[in-house]
Amino acid sequence: MTQDIVGVVAAGNLSAGIVHDGRLVSPVRLFPPPEEESELPVEQQHQSVLASMPMEAIADMIAEMVAGLCIDTGRDPVALGLGFPGVIRDGVVEDSPNLKQVKGARIADSVALALAGVGLRIPVQVFNDASAVAAGLATMRGRTERLTRVWTLGNGVGFGRYPIVDGIWEGGHTVVSLDPKETFCGCGGKGHLEGIVGNRAMRLRFLDLEPEEIFERADYGEARCVDFEKLWHRAIAAASATSIHLDGPGRFFLSGPNARYVKIGLLNQYLHEMVTMSPLQGSVFEVVTSGIEIAIVGSAVNAARALSESVR
Repeated sequence: MTQDIVGVVAAGNLSAGIVHDGRLVSPVRLFPPPEEESELPVEQQHQSVLASMPMEAIADMIAEMVAGLCIDTGRDPVALGLGFPGVIRDGVVEDSPNLKQVKGARIADSVALALAGVGLRIPVQVFNDASAVAAGLATMRGRTERLTRVWTLGNGVGFGRYPIVDGIWEGGHTVVSLDPKETFCGCGGKGHLEGIVGNRAMRLRFLDLEPEEIFERADYGEARCVDFEKLWHRAIAAASATSIHLDGPGRFFLSGPNARYVKIGLLNQYLHEMVTMSPLQGSVFEVVTSGIEIAIVGSAVNAARALSESVR
């Protein structure tokens, strides 16, 4: 990727940057801008801002952010890669359980039209946001020749894989429980990973506690929170074990605001109980930070790859 590509990520808020040769070469633009007095990481602020915005407003804001980046840096990007939550195929949001208002939107066309309105006529490629994180990790860690998998843990749960292969890859909706009472997933399905691990699900399960309070009280030994912390880790291990049985062993990265709750020891314990065939053992978990920058780079990397394939 020797040309400038814009990477944009829609994950709670909007973030954008310009990437060249797999490196972020501009400041990161955020919408809404981070609260100066907030003690929360940027990715935890404004968790639901996109949920109240129609598709046209999201597209217009992306165009405004990109135009501002181009003016500030003097760079002339040749493409834009957008990481967006949900089932994304051929530039269309087929479904997005946590952004229900954009279901069916022709997002690539909407963003391209908004960009043209600010004088930028560049192709737009759209990918699942977790796939963008996986591509960014593969690039920044020098893992482009190896399988890279990532769980993004936030309001929802995403599963990213690099290299990208054709498919749905909604790993956050992997079934990890047969309990018919497990109905907290935003899509309405029963027994899903996101219905245990996602912020929305945790708030519905513990109506009197925020997610961070659940894990704080688990550390102090409150029984219901200790039991849930075990369930939370077991659910991630179960979904990872399913991936291992389909795709083989390897490294799983854990990213997003809720990765801070991960206890690697618990995950390893539960995974080893679930994966017993010797050829499939040896997987490891790693928590990563700086998720916004990683996802911006990955969105651009995926766009560059799609661009190069289209001109072959």
